[in-house]
Amino acid sequence: MGPANNNPLVSSQKSSDSGLQAVLHPLVLLTISDYITRHTLRAQKGPVVGALIGQQNGREITIEHAFECATVEKEGDIVLEPDWFTKRLDQMRTIHKSPQLDLVGWYTVLPQSGPTQSILPIHSWILSTHNESSLLLAFHPEEAVQHSAGSKLPLTIYESNYEVDEPKAEQGEDKEMRDGDPPLKLKFRELPYSVETGEAEMISMDFVAKGTGNATVVEPRDQKKAGTTSINPKGKQTAKAMEPLEKPQATEHILSREDEEMIAALTAKTNAIKMLQSRVNLLTTYLERLPPSYLSPNSAANLSQGQQTTPSHTILRSIQALVDRLSLLVPSDLKAYKQEMLSESNDVHLMELLNDVMQSVHEARDVGKKYGIVETSKSHNKKAVEAASSLGPGFGYSNPGDLAI
Repeated sequence: MGPANNNPLVSSQKSSDSGLQAVLHPLVLLTISDYITRHTLRAQKGPVVGALIGQQNGREITIEHAFECATVEKEGDIVLEPDWFTKRLDQMRTIHKSPQLDLVGWYTVLPQSGPTQSILPIHSWILSTHNESSLLLAFHPEEAVQHSAGSKLPLTIYESNYEVDEPKAEQGEDKEMRDGDPPLKLKFRELPYSVETGEAEMISMDFVAKGTGNATVVEPRDQKKAGTTSINPKGKQTAKAMEPLEKPQATEHILSREDEEMIAALTAKTNAIKMLQSRVNLLTTYLERLPPSYLSPNSAANLSQGQQTTPSHTILRSIQALVDRLSLLVPSDLKAYKQEMLSESNDVHLMELLNDVMQSVHEARDVGKKYGIVETSKSHNKKAVEAASSLGPGFGYSNPGDLAI
């Protein structure tokens, strides 16, 4: 992050010095993306600001849920509304009691260069009022637009760190001696994070992935009004008014549950193939840019020394081990392998045909049973009528509800 090093609010210390690590849950990403999407499409005023709640276990902080916050302008600065925020935070604490979640930080939209001066009032208020070790999750929209397969998430997590901010003395210049401790300034240090998914979140993510496959485009109201025709009380219409009715309307295709599951499975496989292709291209580019001494004469490329990569024997050994394992994936006898695959495919199709035959036989048996019941009822009614007619003239008359045989 070259630009981040020039930011005066970003710490120059390494993140490994503190040992703190963040664990991010997917529901937080869904909440943030939903809030940013609604805020953008509705053209709402003000910044995108929300709170993060989770747990802190030692040097590990989990970010499990998020909610949006109301902001107000005070003396030219954007700050949180204290009463609303406190009430909403208490509600979230009541909802998430097992396990008990609390405020661990907040999120907003920031450029790739890092935090700006405009976020300091909100961050300082959260540090002094609610959590003195609050985190900052910065979402980068420009990275989300340019997102490609295999790249990292378009966000950065910062921790608060108070450091001595003294100007660096030029070479040969004497440094001024001051009495007392130097002043401390708030700075932000980037934290490493990992993504962790629970069972409930996996169900939610699966539901969202399936819901995207059944999304339909909704026509604007203006288009619907333009397509309507006015009819006079006598039921007559002009020729121009009849023209829109003759045009065929676009039909909506609603996917079934099986289609949604197939689309979700194909999408997951497509993303996995894209990820694999990007990693293979990365390894190929790395090997092509090695110095000529590491490559065969036919494979060496005419690259300048600045374009060549620095060889790493660890990476080269890993690539060699990966190439050696590829032979295990290819069958030794390809013809026998294809024959076995064909035999298994035929067995599967045969089982499907047998299943269809058994279902047909079961349905035929049901039809035979129903036919036997009807025939038995007919014969029973016929015998009853004959018995009644043999008893005399008063027993053979028909009553309401009798079957006419």
